[in-house]
Amino acid sequence: MLCKRITRKVDVDLDNEIKGSLRAGWLALLPIVVFILSLSIGRYPVSIDSLAGAVCAQVTGAEMSAAQLALVRVRLPRSILAMIVGAALSLSGAVYQGLFKNPVVSPDLLGASSGASFGAALSILLGAGSAAIQLFSFLSGILAVALVAGMNRIVSRRANSIINLILCGMLVSSLFNAAVSFIKFVADTDTKLPAITFWLMGSLSSTILKDLHVFWLFLPASIILLLVRWKVNILSLGDDEARMLGVRVHFYRWLIIGCATLLTSLSVSVSGNIGWIGLVVPHFARMLVGANYSKLLPASMLVGGAFMLAVDTVARMLYTVEIPLSIITAVIGAPFFFFLLARSKKGFVS
Repeated sequence: MLCKRITRKVDVDLDNEIKGSLRAGWLALLPIVVFILSLSIGRYPVSIDSLAGAVCAQVTGAEMSAAQLALVRVRLPRSILAMIVGAALSLSGAVYQGLFKNPVVSPDLLGASSGASFGAALSILLGAGSAAIQLFSFLSGILAVALVAGMNRIVSRRANSIINLILCGMLVSSLFNAAVSFIKFVADTDTKLPAITFWLMGSLSSTILKDLHVFWLFLPASIILLLVRWKVNILSLGDDEARMLGVRVHFYRWLIIGCATLLTSLSVSVSGNIGWIGLVVPHFARMLVGANYSKLLPASMLVGGAFMLAVDTVARMLYTVEIPLSIITAVIGAPFFFFLLARSKKGFVS
């Protein structure tokens, strides 16, 4: 009898392991499939043969046709950047949800998105170029979270108070949002205001090869978060439990917040303010691989990159003019989040 129970348990564990491996394999293939489809379809469809020819010509340095040049210089960098932005926002959202033990937390919790939006709006108002807009947006996002950290240290008896940290984030976000509203109020209605409004709604339409330099900032921050992902599991248990297990709570919390802030500010600086991805994608990944952050963080990156690329493809094909990305993510994200609320017995996804 005991042998039968042991055999049954081993069979169940083996079956779960096989299913998990198959699911991980499908997740790894998902961004690749979406990437190839995104390069192939559009207002000017490109065949697989032309796509392969463009890649070979780029590698060998051979002369390319006009269609191949457009593919390599416009559609390819845009698709790569979409995957980077989606992966960054999803990864940031997943670690924030674990760190703050709150399933409705998104990457803009501590004001990084609001600060980056302010920097971009101010740069556009002053007539700065695209590189300056990205730089000021990125630095403003970092500044916003630095202000949150400073305010939290002043108002908290304990510097790592979660509640005070969230409240300080709400205050800073409110201030930067007010500043953005003032900039839109004084901006020229014929030129500056439309540019600011379109940027704030999110778009990758102006992406060029030079914009891919963000990968070299995205890479180290993502690697650090993936290396400490098992710490997120422990931190999600609570501060006292984490300290009992020997984890340096204050150090790892701010290390994770710093990397997530870097990813969020980086994403907003190159794509504008795109909502819902950092909130919804981690929940979808959790449905696929479970709540273990060792698996959840890589899965969130893969699903987020594929989802953002699919949204960008729809945005450039759906209408005669390009639709802002935040509109499509809201149309998809809001019903999906309602579905998560409806299927959860406790009213939220744990």
